[in-house]
Amino acid sequence: MTDSEVHVSVDQVELSAELEGDQGAVATPDVAEYALWLGDDALILAQQLGWWISRAPELEEDVALGNIALDLLGHARSLLRYAGTASGRTEDDLAYFRNEPEFRTVWLFQQPNGDFAHTIARQFVASVYLDALYPRLTSSNDPTLAAIAAKAAKEVAYHRDHATQWVLRLAGGTDESRRRMIVALHDVWPYVEELFRDEPLIDALEGVAVRPSTLRADFDAVVDAVFTEAGLELPKGMISSGGGRRGSHFSTMGYLLAEMQVLARQHPEATW
Repeated sequence: MTDSEVHVSVDQVELSAELEGDQGAVATPDVAEYALWLGDDALILAQQLGWWISRAPELEEDVALGNIALDLLGHARSLLRYAGTASGRTEDDLAYFRNEPEFRTVWLFQQPNGDFAHTIARQFVASVYLDALYPRLTSSNDPTLAAIAAKAAKEVAYHRDHATQWVLRLAGGTDESRRRMIVALHDVWPYVEELFRDEPLIDALEGVAVRPSTLRADFDAVVDAVFTEAGLELPKGMISSGGGRRGSHFSTMGYLLAEMQVLARQHPEATW
């Protein structure tokens, strides 16, 4: 078991304390919307990965994917808490009491888990993207976003390494594992393009947000290097229309939210 597979995520606890102590940090509506983009991405991916606990192919993977999910949940909590300062809503309000069209996650993160290869393909794309995003966001003119990004950047580097090692392992394993990895990459690749689309909001956040299109070169360089080592070809084919940033979602999103939100909605304001 390597450090990249199992690590204790204490940074998010420290960050939560920092943000709670900064009562003066209130997001503008545009900044709050951007924080929702990133927070929803992290929240939905955490929910997806949590499903693998007790179902992963190895005991170490139960722990590794659980830790990654907890890291992402920590990112989501910090981002949604900050987003909520613009409207007076809590992180729980935003996670559990928004309806599907109010979420802003891109379609890649909404893709179903499928088999283990599909989860790894989705996680590889997601973590390479996030590993390009968060280090850049540490230079944001918004101090709260910069602080969240500084903590997240340390963790998504582990996530990228974990996913990369599994891509190499599956592609270089048996004929069946390689076949499944190729199929999985082909299935998730239509949703890559949406990650790098510059929505109109970005123009209003110069110096605060990271322009998605500027991340593509770094993403492609990492993907090319890993695919070359694995002997894989870059998937080609259709490009999804997407629309997650505008509240248009993949067909499975409603089911995912129903499962995630059911307890909070059946027992509102309950505490443990």
